[in-house]
Amino acid sequence: MASRVDAALSRVRRATDVSLAFGGRVHDDGVTLCHFDGGIIGPLRGARLDLGHGLGGRVAAQQRSLACHDYVRTPLITHKYDAIIRAEGLRAMAAVPVIVGRLPVAVLYAALRTAQSQMDRVLDAVTHEARVLEQELVSENAEQTWRSRARDVHAELRLLAGRLDDDELRAAMLRAAALLVDEAPDDAVPVHLTGREQDVLALLAGGLSNRAIAERLGIGVYTVKDHVKSLLAKLGASSRFEVVVHARRAGLLP
Repeated sequence: MASRVDAALSRVRRATDVSLAFGGRVHDDGVTLCHFDGGIIGPLRGARLDLGHGLGGRVAAQQRSLACHDYVRTPLITHKYDAIIRAEGLRAMAAVPVIVGRLPVAVLYAALRTAQSQMDRVLDAVTHEARVLEQELVSENAEQTWRSRARDVHAELRLLAGRLDDDELRAAMLRAAALLVDEAPDDAVPVHLTGREQDVLALLAGGLSNRAIAERLGIGVYTVKDHVKSLLAKLGASSRFEVVVHARRAGLLP
């Protein structure tokens, strides 16, 4: 999500010419400010806002956009964080929640260092980017869910194929498993894995431990370790996580 928030803030700043565009991640009890586009003095970075307090805390709690013409003078919010805002020299400000699955996940802000009588254009720009970000995150979550399920089905098909005595049926099932995998990019370096290495890789992608992989495949734990070492070497990876990432890029996993 971080890169998407940064891109949204950059677009907000270009569209509105505000002094600072920034964003915060929403967690259980507040908002942590961690994304910035524009110069800051310091106290704003990493600030944690309680839900319901300040502009961002209120926006996150009520899940409604809000703009103020002069932050430290507005009666619309609590003034728990005025010292931070004064230190940054910020005055007019707009904030919009980013809501995914009916829950706020982030807050986007746009701020100026002067008081403003009109903030409609700024609020509209931030709202637009918040809606775009919501769509991107929903799409990203859906893709991650699909990939997770595809990896599970891919692993199960390979496991079932390995238990079949019928060569023709086994080959058909392996072809079905291969249909779940994206084609490797044209510039990808070919990686050749044995059938057993592919089985281990499929289960590794599902987050299984060496012992769990051994139990699923009916082989020894040390044999699994040998296959994992081989996968690390063949895929140029330094960790199990990197094995999965590199394998996906090489067109070996969904």
